Amino acid sequence: MFRWKHREVPELNTTSTADISFMLLVFFLVTSSMDSDKGLGRSLSPVEEQQEQVEINRSNVLQIRLDANDLLYCDDKAVTLAQLQQQVESFVASRQTDRYIVAVQTDSKTSYNAYFEMQNAVVAAYRSLRDKMARKQYGCSFNQCTDAQREVIKQRYPQRISEGIANN
Repeated sequence: MFRWKHREVPELNTTSTADISFMLLVFFLVTSSMDSDKGLGRSLSPVEEQQEQVEINRSNVLQIRLDANDLLYCDDKAVTLAQLQQQVESFVASRQTDRYIVAVQTDSKTSYNAYFEMQNAVVAAYRSLRDKMARKQYGCSFNQCTDAQREVIKQRYPQRISEGIANN
């Protein structure tokens, strides 16, 4: 009397689903922004089995300090970033020996922005000195010098930066 008819359930066509999901993935990868990390390019000196202790005269140390309020001091005098760059440049240029240190001391509450600005001023001083020497000796900028010429300039103006955190 009553016969149950076996009905087929209609299937969905899923052939284009993979294409659509791939296109959405590409769309989101292209339109999203990728933040880049900020950092300082520094290379540490190689570890030697016997490190020699070098005595450095206090007059050959330039003391730079950043306090918790991001105030900048150079040899215990408040300075701006431009003044800091000039002082580092004149300090390094006046040293005839490589036994000098630019000592940087920061507070643990110093902001990263102030720290990076201070580091940029110190590096800009070295870059300016090296560029001046390259133009004087080789007639071109430091970036245009050969590797051998750059090494000579780097030996004259080596970056001797010591960093530390102030004790609170």
